[in-house]
Amino acid sequence: MAALTQVSGSVCAPRGYRAAGVTAGIKSSGLPDVALVVSDLPASAAGVFTTNRIVAAPVQVSREHLQDGRARAIVCNSGNANCLTGAQGLADARRMAALTAEALGIEPDEVLVASTGVIGNPLPMERVEAGIRVAARELIAEGSAAARAIMTTDTRPKEYAVEFLDGGCAARVGGIAKGVGMIGPHLATMLAFLTTDVQVWPEVLQSTLRTVAEQSFNCVTVDGDTSTNDSVFLLANGASGLTVRPGSPAHRAFEAALTQVCVHLAKELARDGEGATKLIEVRVTGARSPAQARQAARTIANSPLVKTAFFGNDPNWGRIVAAAGRSAAALDPARLSLEIAGIPTVRDGEPVPFDRDAARAALNHPEVSLTLDLGVGRASATVWTCDLTYEYVKINAEYTT
Repeated sequence: MAALTQVSGSVCAPRGYRAAGVTAGIKSSGLPDVALVVSDLPASAAGVFTTNRIVAAPVQVSREHLQDGRARAIVCNSGNANCLTGAQGLADARRMAALTAEALGIEPDEVLVASTGVIGNPLPMERVEAGIRVAARELIAEGSAAARAIMTTDTRPKEYAVEFLDGGCAARVGGIAKGVGMIGPHLATMLAFLTTDVQVWPEVLQSTLRTVAEQSFNCVTVDGDTSTNDSVFLLANGASGLTVRPGSPAHRAFEAALTQVCVHLAKELARDGEGATKLIEVRVTGARSPAQARQAARTIANSPLVKTAFFGNDPNWGRIVAAAGRSAAALDPARLSLEIAGIPTVRDGEPVPFDRDAARAALNHPEVSLTLDLGVGRASATVWTCDLTYEYVKINAEYTT
């Protein structure tokens, strides 16, 4: 497998991409709120979206625009979700695509649209339109401004890129993401925009993205709430000269690079969860199937009792096994084994004496883990989450007021 090297530039690290992030006045905070990511070359495109039955207008438009597997640009506003806004919201999402296309000299169906923020408010289109025009004039080969412009309650931007070699040809994958609340994705996360300079057919790109999203963005949860706006987009423009064919060494190298970028971004979303003080890795082993392992891990990761215990550095392992027991995943109570922060607490269904002070100290770190063996098989899964704190309640109690 080709070695992966981290590089700078995030979503613009691959050749042939430019991006911008500007302030249009959509957010009352005055922070950046309109982002553009553009390929200078025609590109294959793929996307995965929320499975929530209520979907935002930009999700509807982007699904339509991805039908031919081609796109050149992503336009995004933050501060307003453009969801449950009726016919006007759909028209506004189409207008965002059309205006972006006009500014870039491309077709409207080559533009993917995303929005994030409060549900149920009409878009302030005069500000959105002005922001798109400014962003189109400020495009540069660097992605940090765009990473900041898509943020809502995030405390910091999430961006990452890697380079890999195949047959002497260097290629790159980069991305930006946002979302630290209302995160319980199915096939996608709040928003993630990914780019690569490999050449790959749209069908292959779509299947690869779906596979990787299942192993990364679909393995992160902050609060178990699946958003109405979840969207992950991937553009591939071929600027590196590397062609990716299904099953080839180049395909395997590309998938490994895409996976590393997506896993990194997914973990950063959990690490920056609203009010969070720590990233929690939940690993379930000994399951009958990967799906059952993931079901158990998700149930543990979404348990308020488990998450608050981790916030308090409390090694209350009973909450963890109880969550697994209600997950519907098969398990053998007599063969359960559990480690918290590397400390054995249960073995073969019975408590293991442990030093609680040492366990509390081990939990008092910014990144902690637990491993639960269900004792009925060989399948495993990992899910990333965060602790549940007083600050999470405060942020969400006052979100629109």
